[in-house]
Amino acid sequence: MSEIAIFGAGGRAGRALTDEALRRGHRVTPVVRDPRGYAGPVPAVAGDVTDPGAVAAGHDAVISAVFDPSAEPRKFYTAAAEALLGIGARRLVVVGLASVLATADGTLLMDTPGYPQEYREFYLGHAAGAEVLRGSGADWLIVSPAGDFDHAGGRSGRYRIAPADAGSRISYPDFAVAVLDEIERPAHRRVQIGVETS
Repeated sequence: MSEIAIFGAGGRAGRALTDEALRRGHRVTPVVRDPRGYAGPVPAVAGDVTDPGAVAAGHDAVISAVFDPSAEPRKFYTAAAEALLGIGARRLVVVGLASVLATADGTLLMDTPGYPQEYREFYLGHAAGAEVLRGSGADWLIVSPAGDFDHAGGRSGRYRIAPADAGSRISYPDFAVAVLDEIERPAHRRVQIGVETS
């Protein structure tokens, strides 16, 4: 059993991650901006991913599934990465974007023909946060859907590692299975991986 802090526990990915971690018997600290609006299975604590401090101190693993639509993406995701690295957790897992994951031919998905560009600054913000992680010696991993989430999908418990593919899908519960597997039995370190339902 591990102690796991989950930043962004109020979002769809964060809720699925919390549920999966509890299902496996881990001790979970859900972290949200305002616990009064959180209705999860265990009480949440108030925290900010850019200043995690005492909220996440002492946890074996930290998961970041954060999104702040009001923030400037590059500034937010680089600050979050720097702050999370400062915690010193044994394992840091960040929920990433398929947009900045490489396709089978090595092209980033966001640079493939026809890929939507209206959120490019958001994609680049995630990429900047990843660069901060790459410059560290920490045990980190970025896990993203290989394409997108299947918002209505349930938990099959099956997934596979895959390159970026805009047509690929994975449910939130199966995504959480992949992340918790990487916390319990790390198979990938200091990289970004994509996952899809198998």
